[in-house]
Amino acid sequence: MAHTTRAKAVEKPSKSRPGRFGLDQPLVALVLVLISLSGCGGIAAQGRNAQGVALFQQGRFQEALKEFQEATYDDPADADGYYNLAATYHRLGHIERRQSDLDQAETYYNLCLDRNPNHTDCYRGLAVLLAEQGRKDDAFRLVEGWVQREPSAADPKIELARLNEEFGNRQVAKDHLIEALAAQPNNTRALTALGKIREDAGDRVQALANYQRSLSYDTRQPYVASRLTALQGTSASSVAAPAGETGTRIADRGATQSR
Repeated sequence: MAHTTRAKAVEKPSKSRPGRFGLDQPLVALVLVLISLSGCGGIAAQGRNAQGVALFQQGRFQEALKEFQEATYDDPADADGYYNLAATYHRLGHIERRQSDLDQAETYYNLCLDRNPNHTDCYRGLAVLLAEQGRKDDAFRLVEGWVQREPSAADPKIELARLNEEFGNRQVAKDHLIEALAAQPNNTRALTALGKIREDAGDRVQALANYQRSLSYDTRQPYVASRLTALQGTSASSVAAPAGETGTRIADRGATQSR
């Protein structure tokens, strides 16, 4: 399919870099997601995925892999089991420094996208994997292709902004976030990310406005609340004394709906 990226992997993964994008922690922070499913197969797969996430959180990765594999057997059409397999192999590849695990991760990311061509977490994970291995062009082609196929959607633009920001293309990232907000004005991820970029650029007034709008749509954002408090405190200090003025987490989507 058009989204797949199957170029040969390099021998060793590159070291991870701290992220700067104001969304979900560093570039290499992977997310295991669970999505509500319906039907007998879906219910069974949901249970397997839930058990797999619990095992993953305990560091029992091989047992988690078995649960996620069973989830794909219970519901072969569901993308999330394949994503969870990919994210787990991705994490194992970092821990054990095994290229074979990273190759498995890439295979499962692609199988996930074969089943759900708009799986945001999967695009992010695969883009991360490609970028880590020095395949920057493949990572950009992957996400840019998603943007082209879904021109009216916000999520592809947000992920492309994330990728650009990680590689230092801050103005391009900002432009993509503004486009995402034109498509979906109440998108909290885009508002938060734009606020972070503007805060880093010293534009505190606009950053405050972005954070405030983000929180107005979803108050369950501790990071945004903390940045808003910090900026409000800085602004107050500036008024009082002008002379002193001077970016795989693991989540169960059933418990964290606000991403």
